[in-house]
Amino acid sequence: MSARELIVLGTASQVPTRHRNHNGYLLRWDGEGLLFDPGEGTQRQMLRAGVAAHDIDRICVTHFHGDHSLGLAGVIQRINLDRVPHRVTAHYPASGQRFFERLRYATAYRETVALTEEPVAGDGAVLARTSAYTLEAARLSHPVESYGYRLIEPDGRRMLPERLAALGVRGPDIGRLQRDRVLEIEGRTVAIEEASEVRRGQRFAFIMDTRLCDGADALAQGCDLLVIESTFLDEDEALAVEYGHLTAGQAARLAAGAGVRHLVLTHFSQRYGDPSEFERQARDAGFDGELTVAQDLMTVALPKRR
Repeated sequence: MSARELIVLGTASQVPTRHRNHNGYLLRWDGEGLLFDPGEGTQRQMLRAGVAAHDIDRICVTHFHGDHSLGLAGVIQRINLDRVPHRVTAHYPASGQRFFERLRYATAYRETVALTEEPVAGDGAVLARTSAYTLEAARLSHPVESYGYRLIEPDGRRMLPERLAALGVRGPDIGRLQRDRVLEIEGRTVAIEEASEVRRGQRFAFIMDTRLCDGADALAQGCDLLVIESTFLDEDEALAVEYGHLTAGQAARLAAGAGVRHLVLTHFSQRYGDPSEFERQARDAGFDGELTVAQDLMTVALPKRR
């Protein structure tokens, strides 16, 4: 299996700082790359992180505030400059079509790549099904239309050595059973269900600018890795509600209630200088899983399978 990891390109909210670029996150998933919310400066952060335009298969934009989308122009032009040989698909709120078109054609350049536009509307839906994942979207709660995204790997089967031995399946026959799902052996038929158990597919969710809402809760359910905004600290909860954001404690409680294994907090307001306070408040809110306070250019691996 290819690497499944998140490369953090930027962690700032509205205003970048000396240490935090605007948003940008690349998820590597079995040889595909999904770029989420390319804010201003994403193309340079990609260079610093060792991410190439060829690594991008999908672009997923949650909403059209500048810190989540102003980097689109440079990224799209770089994809064309480098003549990426595969199709690139862009997902974004349909209500922001005019913004996407302005960014896509912000300046003159030569189009060499097939960029497919697949906007999201309504309450969200299944956007794509591949052999490696299903990509879903759900509506969030923000002053402008915003969507979160989730990848779900199809469930597989985990072979159980004791059952294989009892059934007399050994050596190359194990591979044949995994491939064909049934095996004829010694005059009888063995089904894969007899020698294995369900191996739950991994789940990843990306939730940016939002208040607490049903959509955020649904996306987070059962995630192995959840990337979620925590723009404010808990003492500024009134500001979070007013501007359509989460606090560190709110994000942590949502993750704990959803059974998240690894929580990544990001999208920090420029008013805060000490990232350790986000971790402290998340722990105080009751999240006891693996916790990362994101920093620019860090890499976060998906947890190992249970």
